[in-house]
Amino acid sequence: MEEYSVSPSGERFPLPRKEDYAAEFARVKALADEARARGQEVVVVMGVGFVGAVMAAIVADTVDKATGRPSKFVIGCQRPSPRSYWKIPLLSRGESPVKAEDPEVDPMIARTVLDKKTLTATYNSECLSLADAVVVDVQCDYTKHDLGNLRTGEVEMAALEATMRTIGETVRPECLVLIETTVAPGTTEFVAYPILKKAFQARGIDAPPLLAHSFERVMPGREYVSSIRDFWRVCSGCNPEARERVVTFLTEVLNTEQYPLTVMDRPIESETTKIVENSYRATILAFLNEWSLFSERNGVDLTKVIQAIKTRPTHSNIIFPGPGIGGYCLPKDGGLGFWAYKHILGFEDDIFKITTAAIDINDTRALHAAELTRDALRNLGRYIAGARVVLCGASYREDVGDTRYSGSELVVRKLTEMGAETRVHDPYVEHWYELESQDTYPAPGHSWGRFFRNQGDLAQLRVEKDLPAMLLGAEALVLAVRHAPYLALDPDDVVRWAGGPLAVVDCFGILADEKIRRYFELGCEVKALGRGHIQRIKEEVRRGR
Repeated sequence: MEEYSVSPSGERFPLPRKEDYAAEFARVKALADEARARGQEVVVVMGVGFVGAVMAAIVADTVDKATGRPSKFVIGCQRPSPRSYWKIPLLSRGESPVKAEDPEVDPMIARTVLDKKTLTATYNSECLSLADAVVVDVQCDYTKHDLGNLRTGEVEMAALEATMRTIGETVRPECLVLIETTVAPGTTEFVAYPILKKAFQARGIDAPPLLAHSFERVMPGREYVSSIRDFWRVCSGCNPEARERVVTFLTEVLNTEQYPLTVMDRPIESETTKIVENSYRATILAFLNEWSLFSERNGVDLTKVIQAIKTRPTHSNIIFPGPGIGGYCLPKDGGLGFWAYKHILGFEDDIFKITTAAIDINDTRALHAAELTRDALRNLGRYIAGARVVLCGASYREDVGDTRYSGSELVVRKLTEMGAETRVHDPYVEHWYELESQDTYPAPGHSWGRFFRNQGDLAQLRVEKDLPAMLLGAEALVLAVRHAPYLALDPDDVVRWAGGPLAVVDCFGILADEKIRRYFELGCEVKALGRGHIQRIKEEVRRGR
């Protein structure tokens, strides 16, 4: 029976057969030979997901600063699994395999594939034998076995280790190998380098592998490309030649004139930089969680406190934590450091207290938002079980369509566990795969649904676009993300659409005081994360009546 890989849009692509590999390699080799004859360097990007696809296009768009001619030919390589093979045919025909709000992504991929012909994609890893440089963008995830307990989890190294073995068995000894993936500290020197060296020795190659590390700082949204190309980079190499090669490569493909490189002595320093950077951010947000609870219980509006603090330049980056800390990096990166300390670096003592606690707090903050929804309904004389709840915002961040580890997901799952009938609106999200494909996404057995009961029907949930129609008959409205359209919502419209008063829960400092007041005047109940002053507004409205 023929196997297929299905794209997010539903397009089916048959998986390649064994007899297809030789012809595919011949196709890619002919393109690489032509590129090298034009003086172009051949670069293979392993993994064409969220980072790799755009990184491949950025490298393929590179021009020689002296001549203005294309200087790189890029081959994006993705293993042909049912889950991800569809990315290869999409990329090969000039279509982005990743959804992006940045208007630069789609034209850049189309330009490099169709016009400049400096980018192609393949499933055949033999293309590594053609490479002058390899960029590794294969995921190194962290699996959590218990919600709110990072310590029982583990780093998933198998895919990265398998990729490094394939690279070691295939590349030429003079090829630069650059790990761009965020990895556990020590991975480059103590896991990847030995794998490459062993593979080289098995091939009779005495030269040391040219292995380097440089993590990305990619951000979803309208500045997606710039966050890769026009942003500061940290890099390092396992030996002086690798360090020199990676500096040259990054200088050629990134905007290092305006955003200079920081070159570290060792890869473990580069790796640790990324982990500490994201752990710091996660810790500050977790720290604010306890002050959020303090504020709720003592009549304080934490959003105003934060704005007052931000006037001090040294504290200008403090932000309200919202209903959970999502995205791919902050929920897991501290776990990479915690795990590496014991399993790569070999220490048995327990030095990680703050980093692990921060991630545990961030992972469970969304549960409190669901509890506030229950309590707001109760104050209206209603029950959460069977209540019609509309949640606004599926993504983890304002004005983007990225749902990875979104706090909103946990809000929906907890509401569903308590029996609510939840509908979801988001102007930027077309499909919420964490719910629609929860048996297989992000991988079989990895769905957050495993931490809750009563989750089966969420596979039928679809993100909707007509908010007025959705609100008809709604008993609760959860404002989960600071999308621009939600900031502009008028309370009179919301109550009119709903057909009467409802419970309103603000998870992210979305409601200004005058809107909170108006909801109370319209007979609604309002609760919010970190905004204890709401009770004061409620009492003022009651006295006014």
